[in-house]
Amino acid sequence: MRIVLATDAWEPQVNGVVRTLTRTVAECRAMGHEVEVIEPSQFKTIPAPTYPEIKLALGAEEEIRERLRAIEPEAVHIATEGPIGIATRRICVEWKLPFTTSYHTKFPEYISARFPVPVQVGYAYMKWFHKPSGRLMVATPTLKAELEEHGFKNISPWSRGVDTELFRPDLERIFDQMGGPNDPGKDWPRPFWLNVGRVAVEKNIEAFLETDLPGTKIVVGDGPARADLEARYPAAKFLGARFGEELARCFRDADVFVFPSWTDTFGLVILEAMATGTPVAAYPAHGPIDLIPGSNAGAIDDDLKVACLKALECDRSTTRAYAETFSWRASAEQFVQNLEPYPEPQRGRFWRRLRRITRLRRRAAA
Repeated sequence: MRIVLATDAWEPQVNGVVRTLTRTVAECRAMGHEVEVIEPSQFKTIPAPTYPEIKLALGAEEEIRERLRAIEPEAVHIATEGPIGIATRRICVEWKLPFTTSYHTKFPEYISARFPVPVQVGYAYMKWFHKPSGRLMVATPTLKAELEEHGFKNISPWSRGVDTELFRPDLERIFDQMGGPNDPGKDWPRPFWLNVGRVAVEKNIEAFLETDLPGTKIVVGDGPARADLEARYPAAKFLGARFGEELARCFRDADVFVFPSWTDTFGLVILEAMATGTPVAAYPAHGPIDLIPGSNAGAIDDDLKVACLKALECDRSTTRAYAETFSWRASAEQFVQNLEPYPEPQRGRFWRRLRRITRLRRRAAA
């Protein structure tokens, strides 16, 4: 198929949404599909309020129209609810072009954590955005059930995968090489409790830092809340963003990966930790509640300390074996199955009609 993916989240952003989309595109192309990505770097952008590393596209709608006309896609997927997503949605609704969407972030809770906006307002916007979608793809059964309670329709599962070649148990340790001359990593007491991700208020990292645990708390990642948290929790080790094998070594060297977020819809970092053999401790939130119970690869509890100490007892080889059951190829196949392409006869008529309308409008404008 010729697939258009419209997204406001793309490289160089570093987060679970971007990793999901880039791996899905790569797998789809490997399966023989043509995938055209519409993303912020292709347009003029401005920094997102309170989050300058995230870029928001400006004035993208007309160019998106031209690209859709040129590509004549067989399926359109809108991955995010930002400016590119809104523009692509508007065009598809206007043209009566079928499209699908996905729900990657608990946007209402995210906005409410950052601005004085009631959660209900966020859900009203999200329902409006996704209502015309042929299918709304979500990562977990728990999220599907919650969205259905909010009145969302046409929800289909789209699970995730993990790169078990990059994230693996045989990597060298790394934390004994960290720190400065007055704080060498080799002197950090074990166990190592690790958090990886965006250091921002909606990730609830403070709950992790406040939890009374033996050993050393380590935070890998960057974001707008880092300076404040680093100043208020000097005993914790803030290592900044890490990538590739260096990041994988951080996961592998931890004794437990701690995931305190209540706003994520899945948490790819959970699988990445497990793939290195590191068990996961979390609250019973979306993602953890679907991934961890019964896996013997971690623990969830309303008391984060209880979850951490239970996870510390998990067997690392069992944890790795569980992660190996998640495949990016299976995730991409599920994504393709969820798309709603036009049947061939209708598709030909649609694009012929649109080309004719476009020619007439251009003649009238001339």
